[in-house]
Amino acid sequence: MATQTAVNGFPDLPPFPDNVKTAPLLRLSLEKLLSHDEVEIQRLFQACVDIGFFYLNLQDSDTGSSLLKDADDLFQVGEKLFDLGLDEKKKYDFTEQKSYFGYKAQGANYADKNGNLDRNEFYNVSKDDIVGLTPPIPAPTLLTQNRPRLESFMRGSHSIVTLILQHLNNGLNLPPSTLTNLHRFTSVGGDQVRFIKAPPQPVDDRRTALGEHTDFGSVTILFNRLGGLQVLPPGADAEWVYVRPLPGHAIVNLGDAMVKFTNGLLRSNIHRVVSPPGEQGDATRYSLVYFARPEDNVFLKRLEGSDQIPPLEEGVEEEVINSKDWIIRRALGNRVKVPKGIDAAKAAGTEQISRRIKV
Repeated sequence: MATQTAVNGFPDLPPFPDNVKTAPLLRLSLEKLLSHDEVEIQRLFQACVDIGFFYLNLQDSDTGSSLLKDADDLFQVGEKLFDLGLDEKKKYDFTEQKSYFGYKAQGANYADKNGNLDRNEFYNVSKDDIVGLTPPIPAPTLLTQNRPRLESFMRGSHSIVTLILQHLNNGLNLPPSTLTNLHRFTSVGGDQVRFIKAPPQPVDDRRTALGEHTDFGSVTILFNRLGGLQVLPPGADAEWVYVRPLPGHAIVNLGDAMVKFTNGLLRSNIHRVVSPPGEQGDATRYSLVYFARPEDNVFLKRLEGSDQIPPLEEGVEEEVINSKDWIIRRALGNRVKVPKGIDAAKAAGTEQISRRIKV
């Protein structure tokens, strides 16, 4: 079972191999961002323009240390959650109700264009449910008992999202609070915590566990201990590279909404999950994620009021779609059994924009 030491040092897991090529992501300091260090803020903005991924050191501030403790507690909850019987977990699969909250079994999504199925279990917990903005969603007793812990983690994660959005807002020269007012913690939206379990893959068939994609929302905060996450950096000759988990750090990346808000200035980079490298491939990979999305009624389109955001190309018309519909379409359009009313043909995100080479 996980311990605080495991979160901060991973001593009970096989080591990440040193002979694997990894993404050269910037390591940013939460404490420096909290203290409005100008150099660190500029590094944040540049990371969001260049690749949209970075490490965030949480150990150097009380806020971050508290979030690490909450993450450690929830890793233990996640392990117990996935140990429940499959029939029990499937009671909380709400796909047919056009909801992405609740349980998703392994193999419920397509992992690639060849028809291979994904190799992950998910359990998505709604922020709005946990903080009482919407009626409670049926859930296993284990999660019901841990609602206070989930709320603490959500609040801590969202405070970091708000900080990042404030700094990006300033870098974009948007009117004050433009981005944060689209992501209020106390408003209804698609924010969620995701528990993930990826068991070891067969030795003779280790492949993509979660297909290449961009994230659906605005900011993602990921806690993991084993490798497996890969990004495809911008560039004509780019190759998939692993993102090495770092003790005491979260991996943060931007999602589609930030691309749409800034007409491609900020980057929602393509990524995927494969079997962990080396000896890590024989271990079960657990992850914990906080996904921040715009409020349900926010339309995903270029924001006005900035001299930094490039204009739309002549003749280009943006799709009129709000955050709620975008998330549902993206989350459920790739299912093997697509719910009625979901247009799977439009389930792609901003991948084509993310493939552009930044000059």
